[in-house]
Amino acid sequence: MKGFTSLVVAFVWILSAGTAWGQHTVAQIDKQFAPGDLTVKVGDTVTFTNDDPYFHNVFSMSEAKTFDLGNFPSGEERSVTFDKPGTVDIECTIHPLMNMTITVEE
Repeated sequence: MKGFTSLVVAFVWILSAGTAWGQHTVAQIDKQFAPGDLTVKVGDTVTFTNDDPYFHNVFSMSEAKTFDLGNFPSGEERSVTFDKPGTVDIECTIHPLMNMTITVEE
């Protein structure tokens, strides 16, 4: 029973820390996505936070998910939900060397 109680306490701590299944955060900092690669499940949502002092634009033309979150300034965030499996290559239109890959699994 003691092990079960410890497990429940750890679970509650994780949830109270803001971590939830199906929710992921990608920072945009120093003209880079952090992390640079991410694996998520179908139905998961990724929030892109702009932690740089200038605008970013997050977009993908990938077959698995096409989207354009538009230009957004420092301190703002935008989210996208991934609804089918595949590889999603993501870029910033403002900073062409800024890119990442999200792998969406079943």
